[in-house]
Amino acid sequence: MLGVATLLCVMTLSLLVSRVATVALRTTGLSQDAARFQARSALTGVGFTTLESEDILNHPARRRIVLTLMALSGAGVITTLASLLLSFAGTSGVRQPAARLGALVLGLFILWRLALSERVDRVLSRLIERGLARWTGLETRDYVRLLDICGDYSIDELPIDDDDWLADRRIDDLQLSQEGVVVLGVRASKGRYKGGPKGATPIRPGDTVVVYGRSDALEALGKRRAGAAGDRAHVEATAEHQRVLQEEAEADAEHREHEQTTKTRGG
Repeated sequence: MLGVATLLCVMTLSLLVSRVATVALRTTGLSQDAARFQARSALTGVGFTTLESEDILNHPARRRIVLTLMALSGAGVITTLASLLLSFAGTSGVRQPAARLGALVLGLFILWRLALSERVDRVLSRLIERGLARWTGLETRDYVRLLDICGDYSIDELPIDDDDWLADRRIDDLQLSQEGVVVLGVRASKGRYKGGPKGATPIRPGDTVVVYGRSDALEALGKRRAGAAGDRAHVEATAEHQRVLQEEAEADAEHREHEQTTKTRGG
């Protein structure tokens, strides 16, 4: 039974290492799904080639995390195979191997249930984030969650062409805030990046504008062309944003009213 226990311990540690790596990668700016995928790919040695892989190679902190996982993956596979062989080596008859196999299956089932548990995931994520904040230099901020990128909002890069509505205009003149769009940065055609640009910053053809807002609004903005049609689209987008704000205000009012009613009944 020692081999079965060793195997289950190794698999538990592998799941824990994968979870730690997922949280660590997520704190560097990757989405939850991308961080989980890259952590498991590195730990299993699968080595998928994706756009996220390029982002990891170009990011020092992410590269260190993945290199650590790759180093651990080889030892983990060897230990798992050795433990599996030890689990059934030296057994005789039918009852002893069956008992060990039953214990192994039960242990794997429990690990599988724990790995899928959202409650366990939340608790582990909090503990891991606290540990990373205390013992490492990583910034333990989940920007994906903070900006609600997994919801209706996203961050996008808009390459600027000559006939774009954004081209050859200052940020102030565009009044994008009226559409619910925030300009996070402007990358000039020569590669120079301005973070948090001022309103007087011009946007020129060849630049790339980094924007944050509702996904549908950003998609429409990226397709908007210069001229009267573009100006009308801006007016329509502004009206749509006002409608969304009104709906959110009404939803907040209903929520407050519901909470007040609940407190009154409870009192």
